[in-house]
Amino acid sequence: MEQIKSELSGMRLSGMAAALQSLQESRKIHELSFTDGLRILLQAERDQRQSNRYARLVKNASFRYRASMEEINFDASGGLDKNLILSLANGSYIRDAGSILITGATGCGKSFIASALGDRACRQGYSVIYFGMQKLLSKLKIVRIEGVAVRFFEKLAKTDLLIIDDFGIGTMDRQQQLHFLEIIEDRHARKSTIISSQLPPANWFDLFSDETIADAFMDRMIHTSHRIEFKNRESLRKKK
Repeated sequence: MEQIKSELSGMRLSGMAAALQSLQESRKIHELSFTDGLRILLQAERDQRQSNRYARLVKNASFRYRASMEEINFDASGGLDKNLILSLANGSYIRDAGSILITGATGCGKSFIASALGDRACRQGYSVIYFGMQKLLSKLKIVRIEGVAVRFFEKLAKTDLLIIDDFGIGTMDRQQQLHFLEIIEDRHARKSTIISSQLPPANWFDLFSDETIADAFMDRMIHTSHRIEFKNRESLRKKK
């Protein structure tokens, strides 16, 4: 039995090795048929791989908050559409390369909702990257200076879900506006994007100094996106 466990571990079948160890310790191993025992081992290996993949995806996403759908407080005073959020949680918008816009006052829970949707996407096996808007702008400057902008854009373009938090905070120079539009253009109708902002979408046009860039951004993000709006919800930070 020890040799079998050693060989399983050597073949990187750690889930099966752990399950075999558990069956041996519980003395149930001799009560199972070969087929039932093999089924248990295979399920354990599948569960272990899914858990490992989820952990890797969450680490790579770099969420600001560790949040889950189960923790969302659907407070009636927030005006959240519970049915909409739960329907989005099944990941259909990612399969359809759809986007989500989350708007509301500061501290109302926009980042938490975005992170919770991102966490659910990781659980479903999708790759996710999370950026606060200011960090994204800083990253754009760095990759341009280091000459690796193309590689960075390719990475973002291949990611299943890109979350851009706090959109509208700070200003973008024209080069940053062009780079930002390129990111959105690469993902339009191909991959999913979540954008959260304190500003309503009607005010987003004014964030761009170049009207052509603004028109292109608005056309790709506004008209076909799902909307999550916090209405008259008191700041959660203020409550705390």
